[in-house]
Amino acid sequence: MPSGEIAMPQHPIIQRSNLHAQRRPPASRQRRKLLRIAAAAALTSLAGTGLSLPRKALATQGQGSPRRLVLVELMGANDGLNTLVPWRHDLYRELRPRLALGRDDVVDLDADNGLHAAMTPLMEAWDHGEFAWVQGLGYPSPNRSHFTSIALWETGGDGQRQSRNGWMTEALETGLPHAIEHAHGISMVADMGLFESTGGRYLSIRDSLSLMATPTIGNDTMPLDALSDNPLLDSVSTHVAATDELIGDIAARLEKTPRVEPLDNDQLGAQLADVLHLIRAGIDTPVYRVRLDGFDTHERQWDRHWRQLARVAVPLAAFREALIADGEWDNTIIMSYSEFGRRARENLSGGTDHGTAAPHFVIGGRVRGGLHSEAPDLEKLEDDDLVYTTDYRSLYDRMLTDWLGIAEHRFRQYHDARLDDLVG
Repeated sequence: MPSGEIAMPQHPIIQRSNLHAQRRPPASRQRRKLLRIAAAAALTSLAGTGLSLPRKALATQGQGSPRRLVLVELMGANDGLNTLVPWRHDLYRELRPRLALGRDDVVDLDADNGLHAAMTPLMEAWDHGEFAWVQGLGYPSPNRSHFTSIALWETGGDGQRQSRNGWMTEALETGLPHAIEHAHGISMVADMGLFESTGGRYLSIRDSLSLMATPTIGNDTMPLDALSDNPLLDSVSTHVAATDELIGDIAARLEKTPRVEPLDNDQLGAQLADVLHLIRAGIDTPVYRVRLDGFDTHERQWDRHWRQLARVAVPLAAFREALIADGEWDNTIIMSYSEFGRRARENLSGGTDHGTAAPHFVIGGRVRGGLHSEAPDLEKLEDDDLVYTTDYRSLYDRMLTDWLGIAEHRFRQYHDARLDDLVG
């Protein structure tokens, strides 16, 4: 059983250890990497035969709201039942004789639920009413394939139907109440995921030390110097030229802004540091996407899940502190998502298998904290699995409508009054 304290990160303005300092590239190398962002200007989802060209509406600086949404993918499917834990429930312990958490493993949130103790660094946000959980998220006809289900979550589909484009791209491109100067969305990992689109402007940054240096055309990625024999050369060249001034501005702003050291010596901490760097540089984009892998806990889950949740909580707590110090916390919401939850009953390998419904967190200065909607009923399982209580697209509806101010979008049909007070 895990023991010991989870160390809170130092206040990130940000001075870290020599270990972190050694990860910082020399100034000339950093400058070259920043300038390589120009290659990503080939709007990374040029699907089919059509090119995603720049939108004229992206020209004016300073007209838009500073609100932003940071989406955190918990890759592999987080076990919601051992994250937001009904630890007092007899049936919970019956379903999980080895994996059930007890009083010493959770922090009480209310009379029925505790938060896994590995997420203690985020309890300050909870105590300030800035940390919410939306319970029982899922969709009809659930799919338990990692690839298929994450594609559904990222396109806003369900087990019966699915869009080709990312769930928010159309709304971002046509519905924002203000112009966007730089990008509609920035992914801090190589693939575009929920930013797949035939229009709009989306950028991808591969990792914490380099920026994506290749345009994506359909499903193929190639270096720019390989385009000379490509029949789309003229169109791509025209497109890159049209965005050159914009990308040059992004590179110049990043170069003038001190680079942020990783908020934690881990994958998510590095990505969130890059997001903070972009925010401090004044890069205008409403949505960022980050990812933490390792949540597919089929075996030896006890220790693994503890470490995974700490890998989430520590850098997010540091990110929150930095945004508070910068005066940006009230402009930011952080929301998690994952392909599915995990089964209610533990397996024979000390882990859990692919499931359906799960809770997800929403954190921010204007979030109304607490538990929203209803948790699945442990006495009404289907094939040892939780039955969803809340369509995940109702959460998308709230983020687009209440947070980003987009009045018309395809998720209005999923409006759920139980989430009306999620965002203040």
